[in-house]
Amino acid sequence: MTKTVIEMETPITCLEQGTKATVVRLIDHGSSFQRRLRAMGIREGKSLKIVAVHPFAGPLVVEVDGREITIGRGIAQRILVEVKE
Repeated sequence: MTKTVIEMETPITCLEQGTKATVVRLIDHGSSFQRRLRAMGIREGKSLKIVAVHPFAGPLVVEVDGREITIGRGIAQRILVEVKE
C-alpha cells in the first residue's frame, strides 16, 4: 500500500513557531501589495521559517534569506505556503 501525500496551501497565520514552509501564492489586492512583499524577500518559491507567533492576533516574525521580518496578521493571512516535512 502506497502513501499519498496531499500538499495544501495554508496561510502562514496557521503555522506554529519553528515551522518551515515554501511560499506558493500571494493573494493580492493590487500590485503594491505584491511589490511590498517582494521588497521584503517574500515571493513564490521562497523558503521561510516561522520564528515567532505573537499572541492576541499580534504579528508574526518570519525568517527569509537569513533575515527576520515582522508581518502583521492582515498581510500574513494573504501569504499561502506549503509546509516542509
